[in-house]
Amino acid sequence: MNHFTSDLVQALVTKQDVTEIFRKHLETAMNHLLETELTAFLDYEKYDRTGVHSGNSRNGGYTRTLHTEYGDLKLCIPRDRNGEFKQQTVAPYKRSNDTLESFVIHMFQKGVTMTEIADLIEKMYGHHYTPQTISNMTKAMVEQVDAFSKRMLAKRYVCVYIDATYIAVRRETVSKEAVYLAVGIPEDGSKEVLSYTIAPTESAYVWNELLQDVKARGTEEVLLFISDGLKGIADAIEQVYPQAKYQACCVHVAHNMAHKVRVSDRKSICEDFKAVYRADDEQSDRTALEAFCGKWKAAYPMVIKSLRENPYIFTFYSLPIWRSIYSTNLIESFNKQIKKYTKRKEQFPHEEALEKFLVAQFEDYNQRLATRCHIGFDQARAELQAMFITKD
Repeated sequence: MNHFTSDLVQALVTKQDVTEIFRKHLETAMNHLLETELTAFLDYEKYDRTGVHSGNSRNGGYTRTLHTEYGDLKLCIPRDRNGEFKQQTVAPYKRSNDTLESFVIHMFQKGVTMTEIADLIEKMYGHHYTPQTISNMTKAMVEQVDAFSKRMLAKRYVCVYIDATYIAVRRETVSKEAVYLAVGIPEDGSKEVLSYTIAPTESAYVWNELLQDVKARGTEEVLLFISDGLKGIADAIEQVYPQAKYQACCVHVAHNMAHKVRVSDRKSICEDFKAVYRADDEQSDRTALEAFCGKWKAAYPMVIKSLRENPYIFTFYSLPIWRSIYSTNLIESFNKQIKKYTKRKEQFPHEEALEKFLVAQFEDYNQRLATRCHIGFDQARAELQAMFITKD
């Protein structure tokens, strides 16, 4: 039985605080490791006189305090006379380990409130942290937010989905504000959150600004934009990417029609419209549209007129991956995930807190989906590459 085990057993028997046992032995082990590092560097033991003529030698050390979940460790960082030794046990300028900070950031990403995190840490470690202290631990994410917003993007994207969701944030008073979000799919079929912004309401003007940001960060060409059909969005896209095509989400088109008909007809009209955008090819789709219009024209002539005048229903057929791009389901499912994690938070105290939360979600999404190919891209990659005007 080693000293650590003996001390731990003794502490358990006498009902002492085992945290101090862990702290003391961890401190001893790290100081021993530091000395071992210097010995390996100098290539002779501490009291070996044969090493005196090696041209370098020990030169005392300096103390450092490392904060850990077991308490503060007093470390002696050894030095050599020539100043060449660089220890690897403790990172330079590091004053604490990452365990607690990583835990706090992880809980924050999952939507746990600062007060709940503080209470949880107190129960786990016996130390009280105020919600403000916990908030300060996430300050490192401010640089992460800035880096995310300034990173360069791919030169070309096959599709860019754009959609907004609403989250409560405080600006003197609390109100739900629009979080604008753009998710792109490049030629390899991976998915990536490109850009975001926060504004009180959704408008084509703000979408134009977001797309200007995407272009400024390196994206020269997009083949197709897909959104829920916000008024003015097609014009906003054209101003920034005049060569891009635009697809109105067919599911939203159906929902909009449902709001303009009697409740008793809503289910039937939505089911009938599915046959329009789920046909086997564009010709079958247009035939299905004629059949749909013929069936409902007498009862709802204005609805059918609006549908016939919509030029963005069948745009998705212009790409060989059309079976997976007729709706905004991809980005809406991600928005639902974000909203799921915000349910625990009645509100975000300010915009910075909301941004830190959002970027944490975006980077997790980008990392998870960086190697997952979207439906149909594997088979159509060469054809899609040929559709771009700009070439590598």
